Amino acid sequence: MALTETAVDEVGLVARAAALGTRSIKTSSKLAALDLAIRCMDLTTLEGIDTDGKVRAVCAKAVQPDPSMADIPSVAAVCVYPALVPTAAAALAGTGVRIASVAGTFPAGLGPLDVRLDEIRWAVAAGADEIDIVLNRSAFMSGRYRQAVDEIEASKEACGPAHLKVILETGELGSYDQVRRASMLAMLAGADFIKTSTGKVGTNATPPTALCMAEAIRDHADRTGTAVGLKLAGGIRTAKQSWQYLVLVQETLGAEWLTPDRFRLGASSLLNDVLMQIAKLRSGTYQRPSDFTQD
Repeated sequence: MALTETAVDEVGLVARAAALGTRSIKTSSKLAALDLAIRCMDLTTLEGIDTDGKVRAVCAKAVQPDPSMADIPSVAAVCVYPALVPTAAAALAGTGVRIASVAGTFPAGLGPLDVRLDEIRWAVAAGADEIDIVLNRSAFMSGRYRQAVDEIEASKEACGPAHLKVILETGELGSYDQVRRASMLAMLAGADFIKTSTGKVGTNATPPTALCMAEAIRDHADRTGTAVGLKLAGGIRTAKQSWQYLVLVQETLGAEWLTPDRFRLGASSLLNDVLMQIAKLRSGTYQRPSDFTQD
């Protein structure tokens, strides 16, 4: 399968991402941005020591991030390993918070295809509303694009009613040209979202990478009429980063992408910093990190 794309202007991309990162936001707009960041957040726990108890605690926080501020919204989803989907499904029943699961032999995505597909089906049957798989970078980087597409298409079919997010692992792709090419490949194969990273490698989400992917989504929508979502994950820890990414998405894709159906922030430690900033903006004083539960 041939996959050709216009080369990315790296200098222009990096400069525009940097310029968007300097946009100032008024205090009232910051509160609205932080509220939106929470509503678009995938609260994530993907550790080998995760337990049923930890997942239930994360789910409770996902539904009510801060009991002292009852108007704080719930997050979009909780993201867990497949084995813990039943626990999350029971904890989140009736709340409106979705259940996302990494599947398909995450984080490498290099298990036998039938094993990967069976894991996806199992997670969906156990209650997952969304599945995050990893692009087969071995196939992609070798130029075996048809194999990479076929595997995403098979994963999409295995998802049934669940939405499919395809993780590009952008920190391993080597160039913005490759990030754009991988974005286009995943979208053509039927991804509902394209996602930056697993959070398991050294380089994760960055503003230039986010902009590159957002521009690919915009161009894909213009060509096909299909709107694909964007998920940024890995290394997003501060409220300032969250509103900078919101600005980037609005300026590139428009306000219609600023909803949980089209934009997500994958994070494990971001929520507490957002809550601290909201408390600061409302009261004028910072709270201590210890005032919030640690996930």
